[in-house]
Amino acid sequence: MKKLALLFAALMAYAGIAFAAVNINSATQAQLETLDGVGPVKAQAIIDYRKKNGPFKSIEDVKKVDGVGDATFDKIKKDIAISGTSVPPKKVEAKETVKEKAAETKAAVKEKAADTKAAVKEKAADTKAAVKEKAADTKAAVKEKAADTKAVVKEKAADTKAAAKEAAADTKAAAKKAADKVEKKVDPDKK
Repeated sequence: MKKLALLFAALMAYAGIAFAAVNINSATQAQLETLDGVGPVKAQAIIDYRKKNGPFKSIEDVKKVDGVGDATFDKIKKDIAISGTSVPPKKVEAKETVKEKAAETKAAVKEKAADTKAAVKEKAADTKAAVKEKAADTKAAVKEKAADTKAVVKEKAADTKAAAKEAAADTKAAAKKAADKVEKKVDPDKK
């Protein structure tokens, strides 16, 4: 029975190592920071706690550390152990992947912003050209209308002048006729 218990204990210790767990009793701050939800502050708090209180007796004891609650424990419980060699989880690679994705996203956003800026610039240039063309058309239309109005005014002035000249000639002729009539009455011998 003792052999079976020893075999079981050895198997459990091996299983802890095989699953690449971080030994919270011996891990460095950098190793602790590889755990999901554990940053520099929580990692240092774990180290300070174990210095003050000794090694953790079970993985649940990590919840006694200030700042490590149920939510954090749920994130890290599969990646921690209280014995064996610390082997950080593959979080480092995940950080690199996140950094790469962030860089790709940043580049995509930058490219999109440049495309949008170019489109806005092009649209502004098109609008400016359209406004300029409309202004030129309006100016030409106003100029043409002014020329037409000037021609109409000139024509009306010429017509008025001709009518005035004709009226003056008619008045002169009527005055002469009247004068001739008066002269005939005054001097009947004149023809």
